[in-house]
Amino acid sequence: MLHQAPPFYWGIDLHARRMSVCLVRHDSERGLHRPMPAAPAPLLHAIAPERDGLGVAVACLCTWDWLAALCAAAGMACGLGQALSMHAIHGGQAKQDKIDAPKIAALLRGGLRPQASGSPAERRATRDRWRRRTHGMRKRAELLAHVQNTNSQYNWPEIGKKIAYKANRAGVAERLSDSAVPKTIAVDLALIT
Repeated sequence: MLHQAPPFYWGIDLHARRMSVCLVRHDSERGLHRPMPAAPAPLLHAIAPERDGLGVAVACLCTWDWLAALCAAAGMACGLGQALSMHAIHGGQAKQDKIDAPKIAALLRGGLRPQASGSPAERRATRDRWRRRTHGMRKRAELLAHVQNTNSQYNWPEIGKKIAYKANRAGVAERLSDSAVPKTIAVDLALIT
């Protein structure tokens, strides 16, 4: 988070493999503005002349962790902004990296950058693990629901057991008559952990 006005503002529109960076000075004069690979070395090389008193604003959806860690290690103030919120503020019909990077820097300079919260570095691994667990739980629920819905779709007798438990899944696929349906159910049951 930025607490005082830096002399230089870097706007970065970050994607998984590419990023567009733009330098805006405190007097609104635009400096360097170019696309580059999304990697630490090209960014550090680009910002080297204006590194002292630098403010960085990043617009991205999910690929910002490495950049936040890089800025923290280099002692640079880094502000994260949610990409869709930033686009809504600066408006305009065109949406492209060449236009977005300078507008992100201008939002930072004007104090209008929408604040987004990011997980602290020490919590990111736990956050990612919980996100993955949630994804797995949803997939498991979808597979269980598909088995039950298929059973209802063909109006077969109730399974009678909770198939969420592995011990209760034996023979569920074999009780169905159509040759393709048991294979589908067997795959669903095999994927459920």
